[in-house]
Amino acid sequence: MSIIKNFPEPIIDYDIDNIYSPAEDTYLIVDYFKNHIEHDFLDGIPVKKIRKILDMGTGTGYIALFFQILKNNVPNFNPNIYASDILEEAIGLSKHNESLNNFNNEIEFIHSDLFANFPNNLKHSFDIIIFNPPYLPSFNSFQPKEKKKNIDNSWDGGTHGFELFTRFLDETITYFKPELDSRIYYICSSRTDLDKLYKIIKDKGFNNKILEKRHVFFEDIYLNKLKLSSV
Repeated sequence: MSIIKNFPEPIIDYDIDNIYSPAEDTYLIVDYFKNHIEHDFLDGIPVKKIRKILDMGTGTGYIALFFQILKNNVPNFNPNIYASDILEEAIGLSKHNESLNNFNNEIEFIHSDLFANFPNNLKHSFDIIIFNPPYLPSFNSFQPKEKKKNIDNSWDGGTHGFELFTRFLDETITYFKPELDSRIYYICSSRTDLDKLYKIIKDKGFNNKILEKRHVFFEDIYLNKLKLSSV
């Protein structure tokens, strides 16, 4: 049961035309953690053991800010919070939102296409990685000459909707802490071939557990948890 009552929500400015704003998939993630935080555990992980948390594809910074606020509400929970995004504009907006919430350079932001620009000292260091990836299939009507817009990075997961996520899995092994309590939380959609996605995940050495499901308009979205099969 959550120990937090009347949890203060992050204050967020938006850039609707270019950067993905918090939506049902964002709140599915945050609501899950709100309901799985206790005095000594976060979703079963001892809070004292959690040293580094990464919000991959941070957008407005909402999820990273949620965890930063959580640090102020839960004794003994004091991890370093990292947030990354492929868009430089998203990093700038997230830093602005950090200031709006009265945090002064407490979140470490990294401008990066997945892990491409991550420093070596972060290898095998993240206890928790949260990724709300672009999970919808590309539009077949896209023309080669069309320039990809910034906002397309938030939904276009590739031809089948999960190509970018599978690339993330290949890269994350280098930065994920290979220990019993380490895990990845991510969102996927019923608009992709979930059987195929889950088989890919298994073949890459992860155990997948569906945590929550929420129906939104034309699809079901799923919050999943990954742990390495070898631990």
